Amino acid sequence: MPPVLAWSLAALAAYLLGAVPCALLVGKAARGVDLREHGSGNLGATNAVRVLGLPLGLLVLALDAGKGLLPAAGFPALLAQGGFAVPPWLPPLLAGLAVLGHVFPVTLRFRGGKGVATSAGAFAALDPFAFACALGAFLLAVALTRWVSLGSLCAALVLPTASVLWAGPATAFGPERPRTLLFGLAALLVFVRHRANVARLLRGAEPRLGERAPASAAHAAPSDPHGSDG
Repeated sequence: MPPVLAWSLAALAAYLLGAVPCALLVGKAARGVDLREHGSGNLGATNAVRVLGLPLGLLVLALDAGKGLLPAAGFPALLAQGGFAVPPWLPPLLAGLAVLGHVFPVTLRFRGGKGVATSAGAFAALDPFAFACALGAFLLAVALTRWVSLGSLCAALVLPTASVLWAGPATAFGPERPRTLLFGLAALLVFVRHRANVARLLRGAEPRLGERAPASAAHAAPSDPHGSDG
């Protein structure tokens, strides 16, 4: 098999894995609940905790993170074991496709979650130091404010910054340029997907962790089809 074909198959598999709606499947299998119709309406771990409880919410979190971790680390390892070259741009590409699959899943007419957990799994594989810094920023922000969305936004800012500072500009914008580009685009995507959350944060109307989302959130306007989860 030509390397290009192997890379293409891995890319397709990464997107399709990301497109598996774990929150929807867990909710329906465990409780007969469609999370799109409850809580904030978002197919993410935060809404799963609100609606399904902490154990099932943590299961959704682990599954969504695994959708990013496996393409970023597992797929390149399998390719290498098969004798295929793994160029430096391939792991970031596979990670990015997994995140896009979660956010824009073909299985749900391209209306998925916000990609935070899937991104976390992918970034933990690509740059453990930057991921640890972003996770610390997320946990600190949530602990101080109980706003999950604010924690996600803080993590999105810290991730590319920590990656560049740790690697150094010469490396970050040289050999590791694909990874740096992915982190920058991911941060931008997080802010775009959380634009309604930002508006609610500025108004002081964003639900805090442990609070129920507003009843209307599950039927949000088209400009915010994913509710208030971080």
